[in-house]
Amino acid sequence: MELSQLETFLAVAEERSFSRAAVRLHRTQPAVSQVIRKLEAAVGETLFDRAARDGSLTAAGVLLRDYALRLLALRREAASALDELKSLERGRLQLAANEYTCMYLLPAIDQFRREFPHVSVTVHRMLASHIPDELMLRTFELGMISFRPNPALFRTIAVYGDSLALIVSPSHALASAARVSIKDLGEELFVAHNVTSPLRQKVIEAFQHYRTPLNMQIELPTIEAIKRFVSMGNGVALVPHLTVARELETGDLVRIPVDELEVKRVLRLVHRRQATLSYAARAFLRTIRTLAKEQGPPFYYQVERTG
Repeated sequence: MELSQLETFLAVAEERSFSRAAVRLHRTQPAVSQVIRKLEAAVGETLFDRAARDGSLTAAGVLLRDYALRLLALRREAASALDELKSLERGRLQLAANEYTCMYLLPAIDQFRREFPHVSVTVHRMLASHIPDELMLRTFELGMISFRPNPALFRTIAVYGDSLALIVSPSHALASAARVSIKDLGEELFVAHNVTSPLRQKVIEAFQHYRTPLNMQIELPTIEAIKRFVSMGNGVALVPHLTVARELETGDLVRIPVDELEVKRVLRLVHRRQATLSYAARAFLRTIRTLAKEQGPPFYYQVERTG
């Protein structure tokens, strides 16, 4: 059973005549009759009472007419929905990020929603190390990470340059220091993030390299909790600059440069290399490119090569 057959069937039923239906459909009467015969063969029922001169429907024809009307209405609805997707009058954008990289997405989503207010946006929170696997499972379209996954499988776009920041409260003894050495931090209490990450490992290795104790006596589950605890006057912390930019502007926290801890990080948007991105995802990438052009560093937009 094909939709084109149902269209012909409805035309005959509405016109109550094969000849008038043929004129309406710009086809010959024999062609219309052939379509109806094929439809009747497909459903195994006679749809029109051939003995009647007014093109009356049989009981099977009456039943099929109701379903045909609904099916063709669904086709029109689907076509309309697809048109709305193309024009971004509807749609859904699915992204994934961890607590840290989500901070980058906020201004991007803000700008995207201003331009496309009818597209819903969902950011799934998960460990960055899990994002490539979930992309392969098609759980979402785009992910935010700070490392490069397999370039044969993923396309990555570098979008933000970040750095590691040593933060203290304004009342801390180091708050007025212009710079410090890593050896100056051997007696400090560090408030650490208890999520294992490459950044945490780099910090541990740096302290080991300079033979300096790293006193991580307090570990908290979120960067937000770390910021608040440090701002209350408890110890020091090493966090991505992006996550404390607002607190540094307001003066709730102070950043102290550390000579031996100039760690740079690149944030990347990533998607499956063979993926056909939705209209919403493609529009979001255009928003990212515009954001980089308007804001400048540390925002940028650079598609990374496979080699």
